[in-house]
Amino acid sequence: MTVQDPDVVATSGAESAAAESPRAGQLGLDVRTATEGVTVVSVSGEVDMLTAPQLRAGALPHLDAGSTLVLDLSGVSFLGSAGLAVLVEASQHAKRRDAQFRVVAVERAVTRPLAATGLGEVFSVFGSVEQALEADRSR
Repeated sequence: MTVQDPDVVATSGAESAAAESPRAGQLGLDVRTATEGVTVVSVSGEVDMLTAPQLRAGALPHLDAGSTLVLDLSGVSFLGSAGLAVLVEASQHAKRRDAQFRVVAVERAVTRPLAATGLGEVFSVFGSVEQALEADRSR
């Protein structure tokens, strides 16, 4: 019988890719200012009931009056109902503050829940950050 230490992380093949991604219960958030008043928050990992509060805390503060928030979900591998609730909250928050809220969704893990719930029709959804930023320039 072989016993493996649970604290040892495999470093070959698919396991190494998993070791580089955010751990369960953690969400990768990268915040950058594209131009004055335009913030891009790039998200990676799984957005579920454990990580949705991190997404909320990382996104909502960037929705100031007249600002634009581009939420880049291209690095998200799972989007659960708690994550969808954060997107709805961000959209409502943006409307109350006369701000713009845009979602970048390219992976099936994100586009499918958006389509299944009809939220893809509610949000401004783009195929790339560049397209979302271009929409801001043409306003």
